[in-house]
Amino acid sequence: MDYDVIIIGGGPTGLNCAIAAHKENLSYLIIEKGVLVNSIYHFPINMTFFSTSPVLEIGGIPFISHGDKPTRREALEYYRRIVETFDMNIHLLEEVKNIAEKEAGFDVVTNKGQYSSANIIVSTGYYDTPRLLDIPGEQLPKVKHYYDDPHVYIGMDVLVIGAANSACDVALECHYKGANVTMAVRGDDLYAKVKYWIRPNIENRIKEGSIKAYFNTTVKEIKDGSVILVTPEGEIEIKNDFVLAMTGYLPDYNFLRKLGLEVNTEENCVPAHNDESLESNIPGVYVAGVICAGLRTNKLFIENTRDHGEKIISDIVKKREHAEVV
Repeated sequence: MDYDVIIIGGGPTGLNCAIAAHKENLSYLIIEKGVLVNSIYHFPINMTFFSTSPVLEIGGIPFISHGDKPTRREALEYYRRIVETFDMNIHLLEEVKNIAEKEAGFDVVTNKGQYSSANIIVSTGYYDTPRLLDIPGEQLPKVKHYYDDPHVYIGMDVLVIGAANSACDVALECHYKGANVTMAVRGDDLYAKVKYWIRPNIENRIKEGSIKAYFNTTVKEIKDGSVILVTPEGEIEIKNDFVLAMTGYLPDYNFLRKLGLEVNTEENCVPAHNDESLESNIPGVYVAGVICAGLRTNKLFIENTRDHGEKIISDIVKKREHAEVV
């Protein structure tokens, strides 16, 4: 075997799994199709985390931030320091194409090479796969499922789709930078768990009319210069330059199924796994991080999956010790 463990995904969970493997003297390789902590890198440039820095710490390395809640920039610096501190074996910008079981372990094929490993950890997150609207016009360049920087939208007619934290945050930031913001909300109110420091602000902007919100409303079609909304009063067409679809994200189920992992379609599409060891339906293949929650993407975060690496590596070590005894 080239490695005791191959970790697919170089986000905080993947790094934490590598730290756990390092502590048990297991050889490992992290394979990440994007850049280091790719999801965080693609967060909005000015984003501030909802969590405080202590609950984001991994490997016992302090996460120092200038405020109570760290910024995207501070997080990127922190995880770079994690990689340097542990001298991690990580291949960036390399994509796993296939995993093949063999007599003992697995062959992992990427776009750059092939490796063998006794165990696999899949920690691919979900930020790469947006929830699509499946409506006409969604493919237009003006439609974005990832928010970047409000500077682009100064003086523009912007439709924000969604009602959770990201949608409210995006609507407020674009409004304050000079965009004409409209929100399309599928339910009759904002998401009940919108953060306490965001909710009063967005509610007041809606109440005063500086942000127009259509509740119980869906988007029927997106056109070059307008959007068609289905409201309780009927269909309306409004001017539009950009659509920011903050509708959430999903695990990459096509990739999981390609690897042979079973998905429980009757229970929030959770990848089949043992709750204690996190081993999947394939012996030796584990799932870690937010993908363990399936469609319940608001259930697991960095802070409450920090023990996943220890759980998995502990199970691998126990199996190895048992095999040596036998």
